[in-house]
Amino acid sequence: MSVNPEPSHEVTDPKAIRGAFGMFATGVTVVTVGGGSPHAMTANSFTSVSLDPPLVLVCVDRSAIMHGCLAAEGAFGVSVLAAHQEFLARHFSNRWRSLGIAQFDTVDWMPGPLTGAPLLGGTLARFECELWRTYDGGDHSIFVGKVLSMEQRDDQDALLFFHGRFRQITPDRSEVTA
Repeated sequence: MSVNPEPSHEVTDPKAIRGAFGMFATGVTVVTVGGGSPHAMTANSFTSVSLDPPLVLVCVDRSAIMHGCLAAEGAFGVSVLAAHQEFLARHFSNRWRSLGIAQFDTVDWMPGPLTGAPLLGGTLARFECELWRTYDGGDHSIFVGKVLSMEQRDDQDALLFFHGRFRQITPDRSEVTA
C-alpha cells in the first residue's frame, strides 16, 4: 500500500474536510433532553463506546442549543431512526422549528421512564443515558453517556447518512453461489 504524498485537498479547507468525513456512512439518531425545556437534535455523530459499563457518545457543536441543554440536564435520550423516518431527521435538524415541548407536537414520542427525555416512536432502538463524562472535541464537545435503559426492534432497516444525503439500505441484487 502506498500513500499519496500530495493530498487532493488541504486539510485546512472545512468544505473539503466535511466532504471527506461524509464518505463514512453513519446511522441517524435524534438526541433529546427532557426537563423544564425539552429539546431535540438530529445527530449522526453517535457511537457505542463500551459494553462494561455500557457507554455511548454523541458529539455536539459548541454553538448548538443542545450543547447547553445536555450539560445542564445531565441525562439524555437517543432514538435510532428507521429507514422510513427521514421526516424526523429533517424536522429535528430544522433551525426554524418551534422550540421547547412544541417541537414534539407533530411526532410520536413518549417520555423515558428513567430520565423523562423524549423517546421517539417507531425507531430501531432507544436509549436513556446519564451524562458520564464530557471531553473537548475542538468545535464540538464529546458527551459520553452511561446507558440506563434501552429498547430495540429488528424488523426494519436503518436510515443512513452518506455523502451529504439521507440513504436507505437496498437489498443486494447479486446472487452468491457456492
